[in-house]
Amino acid sequence: MNDVIKLQLNHKSIRKFKDEQLPKEVIETLVNVARHTATSNFMQSYSIVCLSSQEKKQKLAEICNQPYVAEASHVFIFVADQYRNRQIAVENSQETSVLHNMDRFMVAMTDAVLAAQNVNLAAESLGLGTVFLGSILNDNNKTSELLELPELTFAVLGLAIGYKDQEPQLKPRLPQDIMFFEESYQTFDNYVEALKDYDDVVTTYYDLRDANKRIESFTNQITAAMNRKPEKRLKIKSDLEKQGFIID
Repeated sequence: MNDVIKLQLNHKSIRKFKDEQLPKEVIETLVNVARHTATSNFMQSYSIVCLSSQEKKQKLAEICNQPYVAEASHVFIFVADQYRNRQIAVENSQETSVLHNMDRFMVAMTDAVLAAQNVNLAAESLGLGTVFLGSILNDNNKTSELLELPELTFAVLGLAIGYKDQEPQLKPRLPQDIMFFEESYQTFDNYVEALKDYDDVVTTYYDLRDANKRIESFTNQITAAMNRKPEKRLKIKSDLEKQGFIID
């Protein structure tokens, strides 16, 4: 097992940061890591908007409903971006309706997410703390306005980065036989029963982290999540259409 794998197996989300800014050289290194990430058909259909001003980080924290977002040194927002490629094609007198297709959104989204994971690993290798922010999707209109996103762009994932001011426990993950299959997908007659031991591990983990908080097992958390239906997040498809994606 090499140092990279050890780092990956020790991944932890950090939600408390020191009041200290990352130097410019570190940001440039992280951006270069993103730039060298694998990309579909060499289209490079993503961009990054970096927030470092306290005003903008605070506004994003309000969208995310997560105060610690404003405490991070920098927040990278990974944007699915077909705007740039459309402009290139238009300047070369090429028709571009294909960019409104679901396929081209998936290409751009995948490019953005791959870059985000690459940057996360690089940041952790430098001893920095990170946390992914799917919560930027809480209000896509406000996020788009904050970032001044043009048509054919969509913010898919955020990554808060800074000097960590906590060292949380390693969170237990699903057993391998539940999520890794040889040759074809495998189903279980009773997932709750199959995950009984894992439920006990998860409950113990949360109990040790916060003994004063009522803790649910993994399967109960998944079940309860079916009642979580935030109105704006359930309208992501219409938000994508507003930005010019998946409208054909």
